[in-house]
Amino acid sequence: MVPPVDHFIALTSNIATLTAETPPFTVATLVTGARLDSWLAVGLLLAGALYLYGAHRLRMRGDRWPVGRTIAFLGPGLGTLALVTVSGIGGYDTTLLSVHMLQHMALSMVAPIFLALGAPVTLALRTLPARPRRTLLAALHSKVAAVLAFPLVAFGIFVANPFALYFTSLYEQTLRHEWLHEVMHAHFIATGCLFFWPLLGRDPLPGRWPYPARALLMLLSVPFHTVLGLTIMQQKTLLGGDWYPSLNLSWMDPWADQVTAGGVLWAGGELVSVTMLAVLVVQWIKQSRQEAARIDRQLDREEAAQAAIDSARAAGSAAGSAQADADGAPHDHEITSPLRMSA
Repeated sequence: MVPPVDHFIALTSNIATLTAETPPFTVATLVTGARLDSWLAVGLLLAGALYLYGAHRLRMRGDRWPVGRTIAFLGPGLGTLALVTVSGIGGYDTTLLSVHMLQHMALSMVAPIFLALGAPVTLALRTLPARPRRTLLAALHSKVAAVLAFPLVAFGIFVANPFALYFTSLYEQTLRHEWLHEVMHAHFIATGCLFFWPLLGRDPLPGRWPYPARALLMLLSVPFHTVLGLTIMQQKTLLGGDWYPSLNLSWMDPWADQVTAGGVLWAGGELVSVTMLAVLVVQWIKQSRQEAARIDRQLDREEAAQAAIDSARAAGSAAGSAQADADGAPHDHEITSPLRMSA
C-alpha cells in the first residue's frame, strides 16, 4: 500500500523542523548527544570485554601481560573510537564537516596507533584455544594478509582513500545513507589499523620493515595530509553537494566550516604524523639498545667460554709438565750415596 501524499509532506516537515532546531555544537553536546544504540557501541564493548578477559586468563595461569598495553588499548584506543562515534561528536558528523574531519582523524590515525600498542593479536595468540589459534595464524600467514599488510600497499590505500572519498560523489552518498555512513566509519578504522600496525610492530603481522624504512614511510605521509587539507580549504565547491546548505542552520556557514575542516585535516594530520614519527624513532633507539645489550651479552658469554677453555688448557699443560718432571726425576732406590761410591 502506497502511503498518502500527506504522509510524505508531514514527514518532510518534521525532518525540516528537527534540522532547524539542531542546536550549535558545544562541549555539553558530548554528553547530551550520546548514542549508545549503534552497532559500533556494541562492538566497542565487546572488544573491550574480550581484551580484559584475555589479560585475565594470562594472569590466572601465572603469565604476565604489560599493564601499559591494556591501558593503551582500552583508553586512548577504544576510548577514542567511543568519543567520536557514540558521544555527541557522532551526532554532528553529518551536520558539520569540521566535526566529520575530526572524527576522520580520530578513527583513521589516532585510535589505530593505540590499538596497535595494545597488541591484541599477540594477546589472542597467547590465550585462544588450539583450533581458533591455528585459524588466526593461518589468516596472518595468508597471501591476502601478506599483500594488504605490505607497507607500500597499506600506504597507498591509506593516502588514496581520502581523495577518492571527498572528491567524488561518494561522500555525499555517505551523508544521505546511514548504513553507508557506518560502513565509512568501519573503513576508516580498518585502513588506519592496516597502515599503523605493521609500522609499530607490536603484533606478529607480515610485512614489517626495519625501523629506518618505517620512519621514512611515515615521513612520506605528511605531505599528503597537507595537500588534502589545503585543497579542501581552497575548494570552490562544497563537499557533499547541497547537503550542508539544505540543513538551513542559521548558526553555521558551510563555506567557513569547510575551511575549518580543511585546517583540521591539515594540522591534525601533521601533528599525528610527527608524533608517530617520534614514536618510531624512540622504538628504533630502544631496539638498538636492546640489540647492543644482546651483542654484549653474547660477547661476554663467548669470552667466558674462551676463558674457560684457556683455563682448562693451562691446567692441562701444568699437569702435563708436573707429570713430565715426576717421570724424569730419579727414584730413591736409584740414588747412589757418596759413601757407597767412595767405598
